Amino acid sequence: MFRVTVRDHIMIAHSLTGEVFGPAQRLHGATYVVDASFAGTDLDADGILVDIGRATDVVREVLGRLHYRNLDDEDLLAGQNSSTEVLARWVADRLAERAGSGDLGPGGRTLATITVTLHESHVAWASYERSL
Repeated sequence: MFRVTVRDHIMIAHSLTGEVFGPAQRLHGATYVVDASFAGTDLDADGILVDIGRATDVVREVLGRLHYRNLDDEDLLAGQNSSTEVLARWVADRLAERAGSGDLGPGGRTLATITVTLHESHVAWASYERSL
């Protein structure tokens, strides 16, 4: 299995519902380092899985829908807590749509999985992996 990973970041504000979140129930900011990994078994005729430049641009565009936003005010995640896990799944799902439409180059249509990892800090992160 081949894997290509690109990295970017987002800065968001949000609050979380539920006693389990303690002080994070109040509005607070978060900065996430975001890794998007694209995996597949086949390389294209040029010997690449996905075009890294295109992947970088697509990740930046998808994250742009969240960057510098108060997620409590956005309909993107209506009815859900914007936990790190939920955000990772949301990003992975948008990247899967873009891969299927060819935005990552021809190899994007033959990927096996996409994994998105949101690093909350140097000691804590969450990931979501989805099959394609």
